[in-house]
Amino acid sequence: MSDTDLNAISHDLYAVRKEKLSLLRAAGEDPFRNNWPQTHTSAQCLTLAPAPGTPAPEGAAHAFGPEVSVAGRVVTIRIMGKASFAKSLDRDGVLHLYFTRDEIGADRYNTHFKKMLDTGDFIGVRGPLFRTSTGEVTVRVKDYALVSKALRPLPEKWHGLTDSDQVYRQRYLDLIVNADSRKRLLQRSRIVAEVRKFLWSREFTEVETPTFHTTAGGAAARPFITHFNALSCEFFLRIALELHLKRCLVGGIDRVFELGRVFRNEGFDRKHSPEFTMLEVYQAYSDHRGMMELVQSLVLHLCETVVGTTTIRNADGVDIELGGKWREVSYKDLLIEKTGDPDWFSRSKADKLAAAREKFHLDVRDDWEDYEVTNEVYGKLIEPFLVQPTFVLNIPKELCPLAKINQADPDTLDVFELCINGQEVAPAYSEQNDPLLQRKMFEAQAGGEVQKVDNDFLEALEHGMPPAGGMGIGIDRLVILLTGAANIRDTILFPVLRPEAAPTPEAGEKPKDGKQGADSPG
Repeated sequence: MSDTDLNAISHDLYAVRKEKLSLLRAAGEDPFRNNWPQTHTSAQCLTLAPAPGTPAPEGAAHAFGPEVSVAGRVVTIRIMGKASFAKSLDRDGVLHLYFTRDEIGADRYNTHFKKMLDTGDFIGVRGPLFRTSTGEVTVRVKDYALVSKALRPLPEKWHGLTDSDQVYRQRYLDLIVNADSRKRLLQRSRIVAEVRKFLWSREFTEVETPTFHTTAGGAAARPFITHFNALSCEFFLRIALELHLKRCLVGGIDRVFELGRVFRNEGFDRKHSPEFTMLEVYQAYSDHRGMMELVQSLVLHLCETVVGTTTIRNADGVDIELGGKWREVSYKDLLIEKTGDPDWFSRSKADKLAAAREKFHLDVRDDWEDYEVTNEVYGKLIEPFLVQPTFVLNIPKELCPLAKINQADPDTLDVFELCINGQEVAPAYSEQNDPLLQRKMFEAQAGGEVQKVDNDFLEALEHGMPPAGGMGIGIDRLVILLTGAANIRDTILFPVLRPEAAPTPEAGEKPKDGKQGADSPG
């Protein structure tokens, strides 16, 4: 069937439902009621129904439980002569409804229920609970009302939403017809709630910091730029939460965190979104080792409270074990192991470029810095294969200007990148608190462009910041991990999409510069 045929059917159904709307109003019925006195949800009804096998009273076909008043969206209607079944969907799930001509009256059953009610409509019903012969908890409807008429039909029940673009663009339909999607997005809400509870239990203070920044700092990423009319100047949408949270450390808030949206103008693929939710945590008198304990304890807490297991099956069918000891390995050791070259880090850039192209078939550019060539090997050939939880330690100092230099190896940083499921989930640092050294590292990163150095943050640092550990966790990637999702868009309720009239991006489209900011996962 062509799209034109489908559109014609949809249009006809829309016209039919509008006609029903007119008939209901002409009969004096309000198809969009103000409210309905809901006493129970579907989940509560499941706990109140008679237990399976409960004998029915003499002369009755079923044992009945308490009378309830419930409401939800009709997702199935099955007409069966004098009696019919329907299913309604509320926030907890699906509940079965049993309508009979004798109970609600022959006229209402024949002229209203059978002719005016459609799938997609919201109804409220009252009646006692019972179990059918197959054990389904059901409401025997004594009274019901149409509380909100749906003018457009739901997607065809057997096929649901098969077009991925429609899934994201019309997420409300996806939530109705796709139980897995509904469960995943509700789990996301629970994950965020439990993250807060965990950090509160450790005496962290939650704060909110500005979305508009005068300097794009805290990560290596291209910002979105907006013009502030009242001040007649440009601001950046934040690419990280870091620098304002460190100001809190300066101000004496020793344990601080924020859950907030950040924005990176770098395209999107299955692991990246231009806007995403970031958790950043800073703890005074700690370091990156302290953050190791924090993140592992947090993930295990989420496994226990939300998921119910420490073994997670990813979208490729591989089991990821989050219980037990997590692997620790240095960035250099991973590179040497992958390249098979114990002298990789002493090779010239020309040698590394040649190996990257000829041996590993990577697209690397002559104008890249030495460390960028190495990091491309890591990003393309190593990180995607770190499926089990792995702390990658001591990354090159050029990759992050905000961390402490490692005293044993001054070419690296006291940093870890936690990789699970083939992607970075959480980077963490021993935070740099030397303002003079921090200025030098900022200036080196800015390449001499003075306007890119955040002097306001440096002035705050000059007032003194305690030693601290800091960590960022991409909430979207954490949800991917804990729910087994295949795509970051599956974890975001309403992901960023191209306007519908514009051509859709190629599958797997990458950021224009081919790289994503290394400091924080998006």
